[in-house]
Amino acid sequence: MLKTFLATSVALLATVGTVQAQDTTAPASQAAPAEAAKSLSPEVVVHAPSAAAPDGCELHIWPAERMASMTTGLLGGGLLDAAIHGNRDATNRTLMASALDSPSQLDALETLDLRGMLKLTPGTTIVTHATPLVRKTMNSVKTRRSDSQAKCYSELVVADVFYQKAAIYGRSLRTLFMVREFGDDQKIDFEYKAWGGNGLKLFPPKEGDDAVAALDELVAVFKKNFEEYAGNEAKATRTPVKS
Repeated sequence: MLKTFLATSVALLATVGTVQAQDTTAPASQAAPAEAAKSLSPEVVVHAPSAAAPDGCELHIWPAERMASMTTGLLGGGLLDAAIHGNRDATNRTLMASALDSPSQLDALETLDLRGMLKLTPGTTIVTHATPLVRKTMNSVKTRRSDSQAKCYSELVVADVFYQKAAIYGRSLRTLFMVREFGDDQKIDFEYKAWGGNGLKLFPPKEGDDAVAALDELVAVFKKNFEEYAGNEAKATRTPVKS
């Protein structure tokens, strides 16, 4: 998909200015074992566990729809800064959408050991939903977002994907994730929502740069952001959520 988009990306890169790189060398992500996937519909795919027999637990995943880019200079933000960098941010959002559209987000997460990172049972079945949730309902809806009746049920929602370039701090990709755990009812037993964020050194590419490498970096940092989030989620206090 990235190579298909490359021709369009190169044309857009003419508007992208020179930016200062920030080192983001990271350890390789944990790879999940290959799993058999069964499509219930074009929108929903079930991934049965490969390391253990299914035990009735489910993790449902939704990607983010929202892509945001904010470039700030010495003015530090505001309407004038937004006007100055508006074209660049529009180009960035287009490039981000090519690398991290909904299917690509799900594909990236599926390469990780989600069961281990989220402390789920080895027999948990992973169910991916292609259509993002309506962003404004993320906090207001307090019940299960699927019609699953599983007695052991969790949700992982990718809420926002946000690129930022600041004059002082450089370039970074931040991602907002939320995990919810339910029992055998519609009540949230545990919820953890937080950002994962790491620096970029290739994205956005300048004219003449390797655009494919820059887009691949977005995917790699997206996964690194989830690893950071999951590490913090594992340490969060398990207290019931007030309805």
